[in-house]
Amino acid sequence: MALYAMGDFHLSFTVNKPMDVFGSEWKNHVRKIEKYWKKYVKETDTAVITGDHSWGRNLDECREDLGFIEALPGRKILLRGNHDMFWDAKKTERLNSLYEGRLSFLQNNYYTYEDYALVGTKGYCYEGKDSYEHFEKIRDRELVRLRASFESARSAGYWKYIMFLHYPPTSIGETESGFTKMAQEYGAEQVVYSHCHGKARYDDSFHGEVDGIIYHLVSSDYLRFKPERIL
Repeated sequence: MALYAMGDFHLSFTVNKPMDVFGSEWKNHVRKIEKYWKKYVKETDTAVITGDHSWGRNLDECREDLGFIEALPGRKILLRGNHDMFWDAKKTERLNSLYEGRLSFLQNNYYTYEDYALVGTKGYCYEGKDSYEHFEKIRDRELVRLRASFESARSAGYWKYIMFLHYPPTSIGETESGFTKMAQEYGAEQVVYSHCHGKARYDDSFHGEVDGIIYHLVSSDYLRFKPERIL
């Protein structure tokens, strides 16, 4: 058994959203995902997919995309990304009910891998696309959701944590954030995130060990579509 992670599948079996317009590395990216996933991930493994699963705007438009993920080997835990319009954070329980035994959705809850609690939320960072006041509002809401995830795991008796985000844990230029502080507060051993695409963005946030926590960027193009082993 192993724990893997990768994010940003950006699937579009139903809607017309080709990804190769974003760079040659995205050509045939779905085929690459399937090839390398089946090479590395076994049925007994657990994998967390850190958001941006589908370009579908609602559940009907992304049903085939989720079916592709469901068919991949292993136990799959999905985190919400900024493009996952099908996923209303307030209706996560409904998704978990619909896909019970097939896919798990991580939001205001936690899952387990061996003696670890897998906690997480979408997160947020400032990218200059909105006002700073709007950024603070979304960031603070995501921090509340992340704490709920940690607290639900702690209440169940877990004290070893792997923390997952979609957005990077810091905005560009930051040396700490509410997300990194919370990881330290609860003693998370690793923080796993994605969202950053293209060479110009791969170094937007932390890599490797920072203040005793291991940070992983697992954007699919950064990994060349090969899932990264976390444990």
